[in-house]
Amino acid sequence: MSALAPIRHGGNLLAAARRYGRPVAEWLDLSTGINPDGYPVPPLPAEVWQRLPQDDDALADIAARAYGGAHALPVAGSQAAIRTLPRLLRPGRVGIAALGYSEYAPAFALAGHTVVPLDEADFARVDLADDLDHLVVVNPNNPTARLLPAQTLRHWHRQVARRHGTLVVDEAFMDALAAPSLVADAAAPGLVVLRSLGKFYGLAGVRCGFVFAAPDLLAALGDQLGHWTVSGPARAVAQHALADTDWQHATRARLAAAGQRLAMLLREHGLSPVSQPLFSWIPDARAPALHAALAQQGVWTRLFDAAGGCPASLRLGLPPDDEPCWRRLDRALADATSSLAP
Repeated sequence: MSALAPIRHGGNLLAAARRYGRPVAEWLDLSTGINPDGYPVPPLPAEVWQRLPQDDDALADIAARAYGGAHALPVAGSQAAIRTLPRLLRPGRVGIAALGYSEYAPAFALAGHTVVPLDEADFARVDLADDLDHLVVVNPNNPTARLLPAQTLRHWHRQVARRHGTLVVDEAFMDALAAPSLVADAAAPGLVVLRSLGKFYGLAGVRCGFVFAAPDLLAALGDQLGHWTVSGPARAVAQHALADTDWQHATRARLAAAGQRLAMLLREHGLSPVSQPLFSWIPDARAPALHAALAQQGVWTRLFDAAGGCPASLRLGLPPDDEPCWRRLDRALADATSSLAP
């Protein structure tokens, strides 16, 4: 993998509409892992639109309490931190999954680091971090759904911290799970944990996330990003969403059921998914053909090239909580898979 390989993301529905000649409104977009039935944003007071964002409001404290961390820095989505953090870390060898979120490798390479692409099998190695200065782990991984136990991550953190390196753990999809988070450990030197409102809360458009790390690193990151990195409306929405524990509990249960339903539906059509609540990943050499066949029926998915020791693959996010959408996906899968060679 080239460290400066093209960056690709799901959600590119306009490009799909142009390519296949189908209006945007006629697509079932499953190309992201974003909750399709996200947090119901309440009406916002006029002042959040009219005033400059208040960086010293309660948002950082609310986020720290909600996620169980000691210190939080609100940022304009995880993306702002991903692009800036590498410049604050000592240049060195950084391990990054070859099949994973595509923003990390270019950001570290541009900051002068040597990117070491990691295969999926590498994440089963206890000694993975032994010859690395820094390590990036998306947990659970996007798209492979790999979920690592906290004790493994803590071991790797100790290994890199001994050399004054850093473990970056991206927990963008963790909200939907009951698995242990590393946020509570993030005040320790050499550990950075990222969270986001985009996936579980379905609020990707507000561009709001949080960085948990030692106070000195958060201060340096805040200085680099400057004032008003998160808009006033985004800050207001985030405060509502993070405080709404009833919605969080109900949504976690609903997403778990929907994720299981999606995985079962894919298996019924002869596919072998690896699943998390918000998406299913299908490693299969026939993925390009399946992606194209579904697109012909107006179902947009995310196609991944072979990488990281894995074949080409397809990722499907959840349909909306709407029976006609599920039936449409069922019919599209039946038609698409019937045309595939065994």
